[in-house]
Amino acid sequence: MIGLIEQTGPREGTPLYQLKITLKWSQPPIWRRIVVRSDMKLNRLHDAIQAVMPWTNSHLHQFIVGREYYGMINPEFGDMGQEMLNEKHYTVADLAPAAKKKFIYEYDFGDGWEHEVVVEKILPPDKNFKHPVCLGGANACPPDDCGGIPGYYHLLEVLADPKHPEHLDLKDWIGGEWDASLFEFDGANKMLKQLKA
Repeated sequence: MIGLIEQTGPREGTPLYQLKITLKWSQPPIWRRIVVRSDMKLNRLHDAIQAVMPWTNSHLHQFIVGREYYGMINPEFGDMGQEMLNEKHYTVADLAPAAKKKFIYEYDFGDGWEHEVVVEKILPPDKNFKHPVCLGGANACPPDDCGGIPGYYHLLEVLADPKHPEHLDLKDWIGGEWDASLFEFDGANKMLKQLKA
């Protein structure tokens, strides 16, 4: 009997969540669809979102549900104006216990990149599920530190106009050409393979 419990393990019966992550106020929408375990801790979900967008993971982040905030607890940062719950103690299912539930993932409090995360479906457990998987997405993730959504659309406008006075500087800053419609599906899944379920 003990062998059977060890063999099946508690995680084998864990449902999977299909999530749609959309960068708020992006037009056309910048989005990703991923599958994760429902018991995935929020700090690991942060890693998965960083991987699929992709962001550079160089700024603070938080998850928001109503008036509850979840994030990294670090005494170095002091009081940031609201009580922060430790993201390592909560799972995706804690924030969204049923299909169609949603929450916010905010990255970089200066630029204020808010992502709406919606549970599209709750899928049955799969014992072969080893790591998060990306099912699809659309459009390029903005570069870090470009000034939020308004800054990103200003950047695109300048890059599209070779006569704009900022064109050469911003093209140099971005590292050359920029394709706003590009979503690297294979790259997203390659990054997710490095994460544990």
